[in-house]
Amino acid sequence: MTATLFSPNTLLLDKHADYIAAYGSKKDDYEYTLSEYLRMSGIYWGLTVMDLMGQLSRMNREEIIEFIKSCQHDCGGISASTGHDPHLLYTLSAVQILSLYDSINVIDVDKVVDPFHTLFGVAGLSLLGDEQIKPVNPVFCMPEDVLQRIGLQPDLLN
Repeated sequence: MTATLFSPNTLLLDKHADYIAAYGSKKDDYEYTLSEYLRMSGIYWGLTVMDLMGQLSRMNREEIIEFIKSCQHDCGGISASTGHDPHLLYTLSAVQILSLYDSINVIDVDKVVDPFHTLFGVAGLSLLGDEQIKPVNPVFCMPEDVLQRIGLQPDLLN
């Protein structure tokens, strides 16, 4: 007796979008509570793929923006979730999310502008193509023109 496995030959985008759109709806789920420490980055990746699939409108924009605002600390940094410490990775993810929603103004941008968090936030905005930001090298998180002036050109590929 042989088992026949169903192997789709097309990408089922609707099924993927349904799963991602429903993921955060059950806040008491075991998996949801265990992933709290990486929530901000998870939201970023989920929103990015939903945007790529043309399904961003299915996500709760207001709830996500309120969540980001609740994660900003007095120092300006943003944490992975409420009750966690701020971190540059989650600050970058939050800036990317807010850029995706064209809502960067909902956080205290002046507080984000500190030497520790700003460098990575600016790098993220540069990589997202923000026209007001000079091109930033993603390896050094420094403006390209600064690297050129000091003669440092990273050899990324041989």
